[in-house]
Amino acid sequence: MAQSNFVGRRKTSTARVYIQPGKGNMLINNKPLDEYLKLDTHRELVLLPLKLTERAESYDIKVTVRGGGITGQAEAIMLGISRALDGLEPELHSALKSKGLLTRDDRMVERKKYGQPKARKKFQFSKR
Repeated sequence: MAQSNFVGRRKTSTARVYIQPGKGNMLINNKPLDEYLKLDTHRELVLLPLKLTERAESYDIKVTVRGGGITGQAEAIMLGISRALDGLEPELHSALKSKGLLTRDDRMVERKKYGQPKARKKFQFSKR
């Protein structure tokens, strides 16, 4: 079976996930998972689709991720892996969908408006 390419996005992060049958190795930007993601919560988030479908030892995964912060990158990787599993094994679709792993979180940072210090904050009003 050939290597497959899937994309996951979150905020300003974009993750390209390359997945192929293997022994469960994962590289993120040419670094092992534990070296790239220092926090346990981020690692668990990335591995959630694999653990949920019991495929943690079935695929080798290579990820290229750019943009945003580490949390956005972790969530983008999670979506990419979920889409990859759904694409390779359609029978896993309902399990992934029920946990909300196939839904892209489209929340973005609101832009700053002119004449204001931030997106919604206003300068203090002075009557006199």
